[in-house]
Amino acid sequence: MSVLRPLIFESGKLRVLDQRELPTKEVYLELETAEEVFEAIRSMVLRGAPLIGVAAAYGVVLAAQEILQKTREPLTVQEELLEVISRLRQSRPTAVNLQWALDRMTRVVQTGLASTDWVIQLLQEARAIEDEERARCEAIAQHGLALFERPLRVLTICNTGRLATPGIGTALGVIYQAHEMGKIRHVWVPETRPWLQGARLTTYELQNAGVPFTLIVDSMAPVLMAQGEVDLVIVGADRIARNGDTANKIGTFALALAAHQFGIPFYVAAPLSSFDLSLETGAGIPIEERGAQEVLGWGACRTAPPNAPVLNFAFDVTPGAWITGFITESGILTPPFSPSSKPFADQ
Repeated sequence: MSVLRPLIFESGKLRVLDQRELPTKEVYLELETAEEVFEAIRSMVLRGAPLIGVAAAYGVVLAAQEILQKTREPLTVQEELLEVISRLRQSRPTAVNLQWALDRMTRVVQTGLASTDWVIQLLQEARAIEDEERARCEAIAQHGLALFERPLRVLTICNTGRLATPGIGTALGVIYQAHEMGKIRHVWVPETRPWLQGARLTTYELQNAGVPFTLIVDSMAPVLMAQGEVDLVIVGADRIARNGDTANKIGTFALALAAHQFGIPFYVAAPLSSFDLSLETGAGIPIEERGAQEVLGWGACRTAPPNAPVLNFAFDVTPGAWITGFITESGILTPPFSPSSKPFADQ
């Protein structure tokens, strides 16, 4: 099985796999500036909550390289880096991993006035973020095995695997680990409109890994649940509030509602960096609204009148009451969550 790396930082440049071209082409882009990283995140060249956090951290490194070519005056360097970080925060508003990673880079910038080499310090932090997220994925996958006393038919949504994280993945990471243990009967993959991350990316990953799957249209998932064809639902997360309310790819709410109706366990697989404990409920989670063209067609193919009104929320919020548990690197947790309780107090 070949494993594509969605992101590689080397020789002072960030190489990213252009996921818009998958599954037909494997194209890497070289990013040399923070603004190019901003645009790559915004335009879906790369996506997945953990991965965009890592990419943004490397974007700060690229900014430091660029700024230091013009000036080494500490206060100026610091001020310009903080402006870049503020800009990168605006690339995708819903995923808290982005803010978490940039908070870490901010701390390095704010304490680095005496630094003789800003780039080294920032690069060390960016690589630490990448390595930690990779290790979190492995731990999530291991803890997820507790759900598989027997081989199960699993339904997931969007893409939460090797293309969405620096490691094995979150929800898909659990599926990969269960498959290796002979515990996957089948995986149902909704296409995930409008960007088709399930159809283009998740099927690409599962096929590459030899995991049995079937692609379905989004609206078919509740029917399969009603027919008794789904044993377990595992999804990822972009932001989780203290009460367990979870923002994830649009369509997750409908899956959770159907799973709740038919008594099917519904789990969220996410690292602790996806929890936003400053929010009591999901009502405070910002929901990204994307452009109409994503819904009016695909590529050059138009599927609706060009001036048709469109509402295009990229995410929805699933009530924590419908979620059976949260598979994290520290084990399977249930809400409510508190910043002062384990495992969050250790972060």
